[in-house]
Amino acid sequence: MATHHGECFCGAVKIEVSGDPEGMGYCHCRSCRSWSGGPVNAFSLWKPDAVRVTAGSDQLAMYQKTPVSQRQYCKTCGGHVMTNHPPLGLIDVFAATIPTLDFKPGVHVNYGETVLPIKDGLPKFKDFPKEFGGSGEMASE
Repeated sequence: MATHHGECFCGAVKIEVSGDPEGMGYCHCRSCRSWSGGPVNAFSLWKPDAVRVTAGSDQLAMYQKTPVSQRQYCKTCGGHVMTNHPPLGLIDVFAATIPTLDFKPGVHVNYGETVLPIKDGLPKFKDFPKEFGGSGEMASE
């Protein structure tokens, strides 16, 4: 089983992910764009038991704007680490946080809100797949 290590911007918070992610892709929603400071957010989704904070848990803070997302960041540097999605039973560990992960995106979500159109041939959901509470509607490239 593969294990990957990551950390926040300053290294105060260290994490470990084990096994394979449940999925990887890009989110284009306004919340992710605002939180990440970029035009798109690269995510990797993990079962909660596959994610472990190995150092600096006392430096990990959380901000929750909606019931779906508990965004976690380092109190020292403000570096974004992960987002817990309790209703989905998944944790999004930002792809940039785990540099040894072979990031292989499989989907775009919330493409209806994109500000950076990407023509890569991947499926593009207008919002979310039905199994994640979305409409399941697809968007064109």
